[in-house]
Amino acid sequence: MDQAHWLPIIWACIASFTILAYITLDGFDLGVGMLFAVEGEKHDRDVMVNTVAPVWDGNETWLILGGAALYGVFPVAYSTILPALYPPIIAMLLALIFRGVAFEFRFRAETKRGQAIWDFAFFGGSLVAGFAQGLILGGLIQGIKVVNGQYAGGWWDWLTGFSIFCGIATVIGYALLGACWLVWRTGGELQTRVRRQAKLLAAITLALIVVVSLWTPTLNLTYLRHWNVWPRMIYVAPVPVLVVLLALVFWRTIDDEGHHIAPLICALGWFFLCFTGLGISVWPFIVPPGINIWEASSPPSSQKFLLVGAAVLIPTILAYSAYAYYVFRGKVDTETHYH
Repeated sequence: MDQAHWLPIIWACIASFTILAYITLDGFDLGVGMLFAVEGEKHDRDVMVNTVAPVWDGNETWLILGGAALYGVFPVAYSTILPALYPPIIAMLLALIFRGVAFEFRFRAETKRGQAIWDFAFFGGSLVAGFAQGLILGGLIQGIKVVNGQYAGGWWDWLTGFSIFCGIATVIGYALLGACWLVWRTGGELQTRVRRQAKLLAAITLALIVVVSLWTPTLNLTYLRHWNVWPRMIYVAPVPVLVVLLALVFWRTIDDEGHHIAPLICALGWFFLCFTGLGISVWPFIVPPGINIWEASSPPSSQKFLLVGAAVLIPTILAYSAYAYYVFRGKVDTETHYH
């Protein structure tokens, strides 16, 4: 097996890892912002923000790393995916910027009106960013029209019923992550409320997972074959079983005072399994349904050069993130201020 074959596989694994790390880590940040819509007390919103204040900016590092990997290692994919999905990508980036600004300024607002404006901006930025990410995911799964390695579709091809549904599902899933994160990191009446919210959001999330799982194979016959052809069936079969098992664990622990982190682990597990199912469906295509990872990759020399950088950056980011989570572990009390 030569370098031109195995290097894109390695980079596909690295890119998948960075995307999954971003979704799972920044997902609960966005979810906390979305839950501002149902928390009316300023003090409780401050506590919610303080739970993510030490780690939210580090979580977004994975998005930057994933975008850089796509640009440097899979330039053909970069040059086709971005033109196909410019509107939701631009909306996501603007929303993330807006959320970051609101995150900082909400603590410095001197009037109730100013506080309310920045709280709404924080909620709106989180909501739009999460919904846009779902649109991007849905637009990619349903396929991108490519002719001679170039995007050949229209400006609004990504906007379909499936992509909108994926946007809604992503918002609900992120809100679930946010609620489970708050179950782990808060206490008192706030924790009691987010427990109730987590149970409702979990039920909706599981229903949405079922719908998306049944809808996806109808988009492309390749997906259907990947789920029903041997030996891929071996990899597919455990996914729904594990989803059900995690659901059982979730419902047994969500009201248990001794298992504050278990619901979050279950919710993260659902995201991991959904991402795994997506990988099984689209592999080896990076631009479904026609461009695979080998056709989209840069020369082996470029991939090896970038691999050296990744070998340094990824462990560094992991170490920094682990240290930040360790230092700021435990419950956030009502007097804690990290901003």
